[in-house]
Amino acid sequence: MTYQSDLLRLLDSRGYIHQATDAAGLDALAARQIVPGYIGFDPTAPSLHVGSLVQIMMLRRMQQAGHKPVVLMGGGTGKIGDPSFKDEARKLMTGDTIAANIASIRTVFERFLTFGDGPTDAVMVDNAEWLDALEYIPFLREVGQHFSVNRMLSFDSVRLRLDREQSLSFLEFNYMILQAYDFMELSRRAGVRLQMGGSDQWGNIVNGVELARRMDGTEVHGLTTPLITTADGGKMGKTMAGAVWLNADALPDFDYWQFWRNTHDGDVARFLKLFTDVPLDEIEALAAGDINAAKKRLADEATALCRGRDAAERAAAAAAAAFGGAATADLPRYAMLEGATLIDALIASGLAPSKKEARRKLEEGAVRLDGEPAGLDTPLDLTADRRLSLGKKRHVLVGR
Repeated sequence: MTYQSDLLRLLDSRGYIHQATDAAGLDALAARQIVPGYIGFDPTAPSLHVGSLVQIMMLRRMQQAGHKPVVLMGGGTGKIGDPSFKDEARKLMTGDTIAANIASIRTVFERFLTFGDGPTDAVMVDNAEWLDALEYIPFLREVGQHFSVNRMLSFDSVRLRLDREQSLSFLEFNYMILQAYDFMELSRRAGVRLQMGGSDQWGNIVNGVELARRMDGTEVHGLTTPLITTADGGKMGKTMAGAVWLNADALPDFDYWQFWRNTHDGDVARFLKLFTDVPLDEIEALAAGDINAAKKRLADEATALCRGRDAAERAAAAAAAAFGGAATADLPRYAMLEGATLIDALIASGLAPSKKEARRKLEEGAVRLDGEPAGLDTPLDLTADRRLSLGKKRHVLVGR
């Protein structure tokens, strides 16, 4: 369809739209007024990872189009944990842990969004404000009556756990009701009219739209993004070394830059649209030219958004030096104990996830130490920093 609002035109042109509860209604609303829209994030760790980045960019696009982004932190629902497509229940966190995680996560959002008191300034809210104050029996009477257990059991997020005969606690089962209640509460408190999320959140978003209509008679909207997979069919952000964290204290700038530099050729143009602010005409030109230059531009721009322009430039310089055979202090550095072996260094630096994998890489000749081939019997002299490399693209420094 042809959109009239700047918001939906922007989201559509850059590949964010998958499903909408009422695309025409949302388009008309966004064309005539500022729309407050939110996405929820569970503070299960001190950092979000790159799998959450498309949602963060959606909020950024809202602000760029003249609307109001609302970041909802799940300080309340985080005490339960979203069961969606999880194989098992998450460990319950303390209130102090959740608060510390939210404070850490906010530092990343401050790079992508402008916070303040203005009509289109971003705000961050915590659903513990209203969920912690709920009284159980009144909540069941007022809200629970609007949910069908039969329908809740039909959602993929629940059905998959049950089909696998994996435990789904009553605590987790309540999550979708609480998420729907969040939407209604934000509609009441802040005039929020849009919830966005990944395609796996479609059922939860629809629940919220229907709850607001049934309890308040309010028209609100839902919008989801497509599942972001890589050209080889993998899940976005999953690597052999683990999650690609957004916070710099969880993943070095060099590794973050290198993640984007290693993007599959077939994903470069799409990722430039989703994860950078590079104009569409420039993306088209980059995609038609040197693919390596396009990958470097992707790495530079994605890293600059998340870590700052200086960090991106340092990471790019470190990569150029590493690929040219020179050790550089801007490579991520890992301190090793006296007597550490190459296997220890490969695991500690994240170049290998296990001893078995480290041995395999050494036996295959995929490991280099200061540019020279290294094997199982190569000693690790730590009297000075050493450049440890896996393949042509992954480099770290190890020392004492």
